[in-house]
Amino acid sequence: MTSSHHQQGISLLGVGHATSATLAISFTLCIVFDLIFPDHAMYETWQKLLPGFEWISWKSFFLGLIEAYGYGWFFALIWVPIYNVALAKENKIKTNKENIEIDLQKNR
Repeated sequence: MTSSHHQQGISLLGVGHATSATLAISFTLCIVFDLIFPDHAMYETWQKLLPGFEWISWKSFFLGLIEAYGYGWFFALIWVPIYNVALAKENKIKTNKENIEIDLQKNR
C-alpha cells in the first residue's frame, strides 16, 4: 500500500510560542520558588543566564521573562528548520521507495 500524504513539517510559530511560553512559565515558577524558599534560591544562576537580571525587582523580573521568552524563540529558530529538513529528506526517501514499489507492481 502506498501513502500519498506525507507530513509537511512543523510550524515555526507554534513551536516558537510553545517553547517560549514554557520557558517563561518555568522562569516565573522558579522565581516564586526562590521567594518561598530563599535558602534554596537559584537567582545566581538566573544572573549568569539572563543578561541584566538582578535579584529581585519588577524591572528585573520582566527583563528575565522577556529573555526567557527570547531563548524559546532562539531554540525554535534553530530546531524547527533542522527538523523540517530532516523530515523532508525522510519523506523523499519514502516517496522514492513507494514509486519503486509501484513500478515493480506494474511490471509484474
